[in-house]
Amino acid sequence: MSLTTQFYTMIAMIGMGSYLGAALDTYGRFLKRPKRARWLVFINDILFWVLQGLIIFYILLSVNEGELRFYVFLALLCGFAAYQSLLRTGYQRLLEVLIRAALRTYHFLEKTFHLFIVRPIQLFIQLIIVLLMGLLNILIAIGKILLNIFTVLVKVLLSPFKWIGVLLWRMLPQNLKKFLLKYFTSFAGIRKHAKNMKHMIIKWWNKIRKS
Repeated sequence: MSLTTQFYTMIAMIGMGSYLGAALDTYGRFLKRPKRARWLVFINDILFWVLQGLIIFYILLSVNEGELRFYVFLALLCGFAAYQSLLRTGYQRLLEVLIRAALRTYHFLEKTFHLFIVRPIQLFIQLIIVLLMGLLNILIAIGKILLNIFTVLVKVLLSPFKWIGVLLWRMLPQNLKKFLLKYFTSFAGIRKHAKNMKHMIIKWWNKIRKS
C-alpha cells in the first residue's frame, strides 16, 4: 500500500469516526430509549451497528480495497474523539434546528393539503348531500300532491257507483236486506275467528320451536 493510499485511508477513517459520532447522536435523538420496549431497542441497536459497519467497510473498500490495518481503528477513534470534543454541541444544535424546520414544513404541508384538498372535497360532498336531500323533499312533496289528486279523482269517479249502490240498497226488499246483513255479519265473525286461530297457531308453533 502506497503512502498516498495510507494517507487517504487515514483521512477517510477520521471522517468516518466523526460520522459515527454524529450517527450515534442522531440515532439516540430519534430512538428515545426510555420510551421504547427493550426488545425493540435491542433489535434497533443491532441493525444500527450492522449498517454502520457496512458503511465504514464500503468506504474502506473504496479507499484501499478493504485492507484492515491497526491505524484504521486508531483513525476511527481519533475522528470519534474529535467529534465528541469539537463538533458534538454544534451538530446537536443543528440537528434540533433541522428537526424543528422539518416539523414546521410537515405541519404547513398538512394544513395546506387539508385547506386546499380535503376541505373542498368535504364541502363538495356536503353540497351534494344537501342537494339530494332537497331533491328528495321536492319529490316527496310532488308525490303527496299527486296522491291527493289521485284520491280526489278516485272519489269523484267512484261517487256515481256509490250513489247507485245506495239507491239499489234502498230498492231491495227488507227480507233480502236482513239476509244480506246477517250474511255479512256472520262472514265478519268467521274472518275474526280465523284470524284468532291464526295467532293461536303461530304462538303454539313458536313454543314448540323454542322447546
